[in-house]
Amino acid sequence: MDLKARYEFKEYEEALYKRWEDGGYFVAPREAPLYYCIVIPPPNITGELHMGHALNNAIQDILIRYHRMLGRGTLWIPGTDHASIATENVVERQLAKEGIEKRRLGREEFIKRVWQWKELYGGIIVKQLRRLGVSCDWSRERFTMDEQLSEAVREAFVRLFEEGLIYRGEYLVNWCPRCKTALSDDEVEHIEEGGKFWFLRYPYAEGGGYIEVATTRPETMLGDTAVAVNPEDERYRSVIGREVVLPLIGRRIPVIADDAVQKEFGTGAVKITPAHDFNDFEIAKKHNLMFVNIMNPDGTLNENAGAYKGLDRYEARKRVVEDLQTQGLLGKIEEHSLALGRCYRCNTPIEPYLSRQWFVKMRPLAAPAIKAVKQKKMRFFPERWKEYYLSWLENVRDWCISRQLWWGHRIPVFYCDECENVFADAGAPQRCPKCESERIRQDEDVLDTWFSSALWPFSTMGWPNYKTEDKKGLIERFFPTNVLVTDRGIIFFWVARMAMTSLHFLKNVPFKDVYIHGTILDELGRKMSKSLGNGIDPVEMIEIYGADAVRFSLMMLTVEGQDVRLSQSKFEMGRNFVNKLWNAMRFVLSNLKPIKSERLDRRKMALEDRWILSRLTRLLRGFKGLMKDYRLNEALRSVYEFFWHEFCEWYLELIKPRLKGTGGEKDIAQIVMFI
Repeated sequence: MDLKARYEFKEYEEALYKRWEDGGYFVAPREAPLYYCIVIPPPNITGELHMGHALNNAIQDILIRYHRMLGRGTLWIPGTDHASIATENVVERQLAKEGIEKRRLGREEFIKRVWQWKELYGGIIVKQLRRLGVSCDWSRERFTMDEQLSEAVREAFVRLFEEGLIYRGEYLVNWCPRCKTALSDDEVEHIEEGGKFWFLRYPYAEGGGYIEVATTRPETMLGDTAVAVNPEDERYRSVIGREVVLPLIGRRIPVIADDAVQKEFGTGAVKITPAHDFNDFEIAKKHNLMFVNIMNPDGTLNENAGAYKGLDRYEARKRVVEDLQTQGLLGKIEEHSLALGRCYRCNTPIEPYLSRQWFVKMRPLAAPAIKAVKQKKMRFFPERWKEYYLSWLENVRDWCISRQLWWGHRIPVFYCDECENVFADAGAPQRCPKCESERIRQDEDVLDTWFSSALWPFSTMGWPNYKTEDKKGLIERFFPTNVLVTDRGIIFFWVARMAMTSLHFLKNVPFKDVYIHGTILDELGRKMSKSLGNGIDPVEMIEIYGADAVRFSLMMLTVEGQDVRLSQSKFEMGRNFVNKLWNAMRFVLSNLKPIKSERLDRRKMALEDRWILSRLTRLLRGFKGLMKDYRLNEALRSVYEFFWHEFCEWYLELIKPRLKGTGGEKDIAQIVMFI
């Protein structure tokens, strides 16, 4: 074979991948003695490949190819997530450039525009995954808004609703005033920022004097319904039960005692604003306090804010501070850093906001998910993440699943304007089931994206309706899946929720193993982000070094479960190894002929032949155990050490004189080096 002296990956990688895909080599077989399955963590359709994706999918590809080589029937299901808030924001910005406002366009036309955008731009990351070389079964690619997956979402909601596990109520949620929607905790990015502590004085209603509280959000004092102190705090025992007058509003509110108050925080006395603070919300429920919402959905103040009605929250802050100072009710002001929550898409500071939302009761669903892990039906690698998972589930709060958006799975709840019946239906009902009236309307909200993602391991296999034997066969053959590969950041947002829904609907875990890999950081140890401008584009690295080099480098750097510090220069390691493989292959192939015999006579093997075969046997035995325990870095390093040092540097050098000769010694050297 006439091979170039240097490996030119651009001549081979994409062409070889296309041949594999066109040849159906990634398609799951219908029959096999053993089965192995992975479902891809679906990236957002708005996304492009980043280093976290590259690492995550390289790990999955290693596992799926390894088990495919072992002769198992493998299925790796790819797909993408509709990403409600992210996609809606992208299309809104596109419309704004055209001078079109979303609300004027209307819901139906807006959804059409989103689908148009999805068809044009929503597949970028899928193309990039192919360039990375992942061997998914692309014939089974799924999208969370596909009709069959949407059917699964509606069915899951209706079942939970009818079982009393979904309810509607007024609770405090993360609220983005810009997007005008509730957000899940993971959609809020907490960033350490400079701020201030304002010390406010609340006069006692009787007897003179005042109690001083410290706050980072003075405008919210307009919604205060109590002042709280710790019952063990000697400074305030005598004032517990007294009333103070809320400045600027004039409302009389009580001084209460609660163990949740930290004596060392601020003055030891805290203002309680139940409608605008998560901790205060819990305290208010215990003490049966009023809930006074002072904000509109857009972040301006409403009629409950008195003279500050209509002001933006930050303008109101400025005015409130000025007015308190004028009235002599403002104490000192201190500089104070705080972790400010911002919307992960538009960067707007979020607001704890009291609103009417749909929730899932989590504790009944959490119990089986806890039990499954404690009984080792679902295992974590590294094992330390098991405690993280259990800790969240054992302290789980109900899940807010409604979003005030248009793009997404619309909540399948209907309201009858005739008899006020509220019912859930997975279809498209025309009449109220209670009074037969046609005056029914569907809930305007859509479901949190994580709701559909929670069904991903089995909705992608055809649940709940097995309309074809093949779909039914998928679950019979491949469920539960073997392993989920993911990042620690979504253990409770996704991993735990998949466990809960799978155990509830299918009475089985969604996957037997959960492998948690590290996070890609820059060389200074900072998380890569657009705002810092410290990211490394994996597609760019593939164009420079090749997909194999990028994947190899990432895996060599990724020690089990630990974060990875990455710089561009580290991909040279992968390029060097790929070139070493190429050069060794050139040497072996150029020295295979002529060969007189293809039989290996072990009695005639030289010492170096026996040595290298023993090292190969040792490698294979150890490799199997390392792969089983997901110690992929060690498995790859063992291959690297064997190939580069033992095979290339020692064995090939030792047999070069024999390859120049003739006879049996040459034949044996040829056979052994080819093995």
